[in-house]
Parts: sequence; structure tokens; C-alpha cells
Amino acid sequence: MYSSLSKSDAVAQILGKQVLRSATSIGANYREAARARSKPEFISKIGDCLKEAAETDYWFDLLVRSNCVPTSRMNDLLNEARELIAILTTIDKNAKKNR
Repeated sequence: MYSSLSKSDAVAQILGKQVLRSATSIGANYREAARARSKPEFISKIGDCLKEAAETDYWFDLLVRSNCVPTSRMNDLLNEARELIAILTTIDKNAKKNR
């Protein structure tokens, strides 16, 4: 998605870089959660994943609202981000419930 943004649009580039950072951070934190040495560490890392997923959704929303990307092109990514937030929320709640 980032590489398809206009190189001459400063707003698109700034928002796109933010998406790139937050979206890749989800995977890095999830990998750390999977390798957690304790339940509290797992819960913490899943919480980090959730925060980054919510941030990614925010940047996607700003890309649409700023007219950098048409809504029709972002719908799949927006839906996927929101599905990921729902999955991570469930993991977080279950992990906290089963402490």
C-alpha cells in the first residue's frame, strides 16, 4: 500500500510511513508475545499488538479522510485492520481471564 502512494504528495508520504511503522510493529510484537517467558509478558506484548493495530486503523482512516487514497481502495485494508483488532482483543481478554 505504501509503495503505491503518490511520491509527490507530502501528506500521503507522511501518513504512509506511519502506517508502515505501526503495521509492521504488530507482527514484531506478536512474535515477541509468542516467545514470551511468562503470562504477564505475553499479556503485555498482546496489548502492544492491540495498540499498534488501533494506530494502524487510525492512519488508514486519515489516508482516506485526507483524500490521499479513495475509500474504495482502502476498504479491504480497513476491514482487515478491524478484524485484527477484534482478534487481538479476544486474545487479550482471554489471556487476562485465564491468568
